[in-house]
Amino acid sequence: MEKVVILGTGAAGLTAALYTARANLEPLVFEGLEPGGQLTTTTEVENFPGFPQGIMGPALMENMRAQATRFGTRFVRASVESVDFSGSPLSLKGDDGKQYESATVIIATGATAKYLGLESEQKLIGRGVTACATCDGAFYRDVPVCVIGGGDTAVEEAVFLTRFASKVTIIHRRDQLRASKIMADRALSNPKIEVMWDSTVEEVLDVEKGEVTGVRLKNVKTGEISELEVAGYFSAIGHKPNTDPFKGQLDMDETGYLITDKTRTNTPGVFAAGDVQDSVYRQAVTAAGTGCMAALEAERYLESLEG
Repeated sequence: MEKVVILGTGAAGLTAALYTARANLEPLVFEGLEPGGQLTTTTEVENFPGFPQGIMGPALMENMRAQATRFGTRFVRASVESVDFSGSPLSLKGDDGKQYESATVIIATGATAKYLGLESEQKLIGRGVTACATCDGAFYRDVPVCVIGGGDTAVEEAVFLTRFASKVTIIHRRDQLRASKIMADRALSNPKIEVMWDSTVEEVLDVEKGEVTGVRLKNVKTGEISELEVAGYFSAIGHKPNTDPFKGQLDMDETGYLITDKTRTNTPGVFAAGDVQDSVYRQAVTAAGTGCMAALEAERYLESLEG
């Protein structure tokens, strides 16, 4: 039986691995479907402390993995298919066909940004297509960008992007924003924000440059096709927390984010860190912070069992 099993290898999971490994708990880490998490799909990371010149996302995650490995973290190339947290030890079934048991589990499976699913959109993720204005907005100084969506998230991202971009176009499929009135008014009164109403993205354009140069739009009422020149494409249609294996086992909110007290879930011995329980900040540094918290909580929980 394991002392600690960690699910996920993003900033939260690898930080939890580092702390539990240094505590001689020999953590076993499930790499998951996307080893390294969302940062592996980004290019330069400028807002993670300790890297004054910035660092490429994949390199940052490789460094974090190497640091955790140095202290004895073990990795298994598997994802969790199902769990049974009804008793002790905690039981997990991997997609490698194996059954695992552990005294504690730290869930750091993250959340997946929602995109429209266009082939042109997917191939340009990390090359002008992103889902995080806070992470990437500063890369788009004095150039036009677009934001996809019409809710509070889209409006907040659009307003934030006006700090950098020359112009921000919100592309929304309806004729009015779904955002709260105060947020909508703030956006509509901003001279740098324009809204393309009743419009959907048909294609993200790159004109053979390998990076976003514009979008092809369709008016859902008239069928008219138009093109908009932008250098950045920000998807703001929400995130889906990766919590499907834990449904019926752990408390979640209506969107599926795990509900925690600090990092403790409603099940003793099960902790959650990073974007899987954070729908607000969604930053690498906050994920790493909660990864540390979950590791310390797990360590104290194990000590209480021994006592």
